[in-house]
Amino acid sequence: MKFDRVFLIVLDSLGVGEAEDASNFNDVGASTLGHILKYNPIDYPNLEKMGFLNLVNYKNVEITNAYYTKAHPKANGKDTLTGHLEMMGIRTLKPFKTFTETGFPKELIDELEKRTGRKVIGNCNASGTEIIERLGNEQINTGALIVYTSADSVLQIAAHEDVIPLEELYKDCEIARELTLKDEWKVGRIIARPYVGVKGNFTRTANRHDYALDPVSDTVLDNLKNSGYSVIAIGKISDIFNNCGITKSTKTHDNLDGITQIINTERSDFKGLCFANLNDFDSKYGHRRDIKGYAEAIKEFDNYLPMIMENLRDNDLLMITADHGNDPSYKGTDHTRENTPVLIYSRKFMAPQKLDELECFSDIGATIADNFKVKMPEVGKSFLSKLI
Repeated sequence: MKFDRVFLIVLDSLGVGEAEDASNFNDVGASTLGHILKYNPIDYPNLEKMGFLNLVNYKNVEITNAYYTKAHPKANGKDTLTGHLEMMGIRTLKPFKTFTETGFPKELIDELEKRTGRKVIGNCNASGTEIIERLGNEQINTGALIVYTSADSVLQIAAHEDVIPLEELYKDCEIARELTLKDEWKVGRIIARPYVGVKGNFTRTANRHDYALDPVSDTVLDNLKNSGYSVIAIGKISDIFNNCGITKSTKTHDNLDGITQIINTERSDFKGLCFANLNDFDSKYGHRRDIKGYAEAIKEFDNYLPMIMENLRDNDLLMITADHGNDPSYKGTDHTRENTPVLIYSRKFMAPQKLDELECFSDIGATIADNFKVKMPEVGKSFLSKLI
């Protein structure tokens, strides 16, 4: 079975239980979806029909309207960049540099201060909302840059939009990206984190911008683009892939904006892939350990799922997955090493059912490449022939 258009939606961080190697990441027992359903049960009737809740043994829906299974992570990392790269055919074996325990080296901070002309404060592992609440006033009063990191390979720079204009913050992040191309400082992403408001009511804005590294080799996205297909990126997809393999990009303010852009894209004419990331699950609820908020965000997506399905054409394929876990009931505030859901829907399907679990995230990209008959990724196996 072949499709003219594929819509791949990443529910950022919505894992479905610990991966086989969770102990290597100190994440034994993590289950983002499982624990949300345990501690804040909400009905998700549309996702339930797809077999989503079966994946954590919360329901046993025998007749589903979609194929469903789990994908196992194989790359050495549990962050957004690693997960998306694996999805599109690149398995990261050497993890990107992290500075979780120590903060960034003095030499790097000194050079960043020299190049930007601004003092750096923070330089520690922190939650984004916590650090702007703690250092926001100092940043406003001094005009400094708040630099922080996490368990992921990131260098994040926060600044109040009324103190440091967005254009300058973005330029400062470009400088940080240039500096961190050195092997000893090479992090996966630089992230601009602008915020507004006053102490006690600081809020991060939608003007976030990521500065990633180019993928080390061509991905499925490049192979699609090079073969003349559209690759439409929604949300932070273009940032993750550093615009490589993208033909059109639309940034989004939140999950609902992302869902709206997906539906608008469904109503447009193109042939190829629409690749969307809905980031609120991770950034607003997973990292903040907000079980109730995470549950309600899934409910919002579930409410709009029928509209997404209704706007699909007969020759369209919908795939829903995640890039890692971020169990809001788990210790700490970082991502969790989990398997991810893979839900596959088309109006063409006669009797969809549970598929064998996927050996790696790259099986998704391999299936997309197989569908469009473009160069296959070096890792991953297509399951296209099983969709009947």
